[in-house]
Amino acid sequence: MLAKIQAALAAIPYPSQPEGLYEPIQYVLSMGGKRLRPTLVLLAYSLFKSDWEKAMPAAIGLETYHNHTLLHDDLMDHADMRRGMLTVHKKWDDNTAVLSGDTMLLLAAQMIASAHIGRQDEVNALFLKSAIEICEGQQYDVNFETRSDVTEAEYIEMIRLKTSVLLGCAAKMGALLADAPAEDCEVLYRFAEKVGLAFQLQDDYLDCFGDPKVFGKKIGGDILCGKKTFMVHAALQRMTAEEAQDFLALLNTPLEQIEADEKIARALEVYRRLDIPSVVEARINAFYDEARKELNALSVPSETIWTYATSLLKRKS
Repeated sequence: MLAKIQAALAAIPYPSQPEGLYEPIQYVLSMGGKRLRPTLVLLAYSLFKSDWEKAMPAAIGLETYHNHTLLHDDLMDHADMRRGMLTVHKKWDDNTAVLSGDTMLLLAAQMIASAHIGRQDEVNALFLKSAIEICEGQQYDVNFETRSDVTEAEYIEMIRLKTSVLLGCAAKMGALLADAPAEDCEVLYRFAEKVGLAFQLQDDYLDCFGDPKVFGKKIGGDILCGKKTFMVHAALQRMTAEEAQDFLALLNTPLEQIEADEKIARALEVYRRLDIPSVVEARINAFYDEARKELNALSVPSETIWTYATSLLKRKS
């Protein structure tokens, strides 16, 4: 299935003109990645029908949309690397990142609308609703960078919007394209949403403790940006008021006043001392347990999609 997704992405017939618009899009999509979202579309479809390749236009459309969000995220975060390669705004420039990213969004909507199977109107509405929610999540993420009072519940809701709803969209989209029963569509959405929460917490962990060669980008990016990730919340809950004040002051220290490596090293030492990696792992496992319970309500056998979801649990990138 992954090979078919890669081939479909590589076969998209982008125009050659105007120069500079489509080359960055091909570049971004050639970077690789887990292709989690299109795989969920196709796996969910295949739970109900065997001709899953009919859902491929929507699947690669959703992957194009996902990469649109990454392209703009990298620009907003001033990130230099993505999957071990230069980000678009570094390889080209900021204007290119904006315009090529916008084009990816429109191409994605066009691809998804071209599937013409199942309940296409519901598919289109689901995609638009999800895209708006993801923008809401991104804005919360930006807002939280300048706040010191972000609660854990607020953070979980932010990552639900920014990350989980697109996984929920992928699974439900596959089911809608297969014309599955309405309740099964909702079950698959809730299942993938829980997997998405676990997936984002893994990203938080890998940003701090991943291997840069495997993770595909430098570690410590969230620390340098002062992001109030789940790891920050877990640490704050285990600190005295004075320790919490000092830790937040460290996260909020601009790089003009501290070396990047020192800021990262000091934050990681705090996480290790408080055993935050174990705390994060326990929460990831709890979300997977919730996902399993959701999937138990599905009216058809679900082992293929569950096996795929659990394969992501020990990922390193």
